[in-house]
Amino acid sequence: MSARDEAAGALPPPEFSRPVAADKIGRGGLAVEIEANSAERAALARRFGLAALDALQARCRLKPVAGGMIELACDFAAKATQECVVTLTPVAADIAQGFTVRYAPSPVAPGAGGGDDIDLEADDPPEAMEGGAIDLGEAVAQHMALALDHYPRAPGARFAGGEGEKTANPFAILSKLKGKS
Repeated sequence: MSARDEAAGALPPPEFSRPVAADKIGRGGLAVEIEANSAERAALARRFGLAALDALQARCRLKPVAGGMIELACDFAAKATQECVVTLTPVAADIAQGFTVRYAPSPVAPGAGGGDDIDLEADDPPEAMEGGAIDLGEAVAQHMALALDHYPRAPGARFAGGEGEKTANPFAILSKLKGKS
């Protein structure tokens, strides 16, 4: 990415990019298997603050659905190493999950459903296709990041003064002040 792109606020290219053009997806759908190479895994590890990312692979299925949209269903597996939030020792993370996302040919405007009310029970709105394509690698990378333990702990690790130990109550000084009034 050039300095000009950075100045304009352009995002850097994804580390693990596997774009599939929507017009290459036939009526019967398209099955694709992807795997991140060592350079891509190293870049993703940096992006997500991992000590290492030893494996990332996915089986994806794209199929056309109503409204000119494309549905992406993926099952992925990853082997990562994170740092314990208490001791900073390595913690292994084996992830195996699936996800489904719908993509629309153009962005769906906020409030396009007619009102400003948000229906928490409704399906997520579709993602917008970038340049008529769906980036399978970036979708998998984002869902892997969501699946990571954001506060990994090594077995037996605990904070001093944590679970089961008596600690000073940060509001104790307030109760003393209240008694003086």
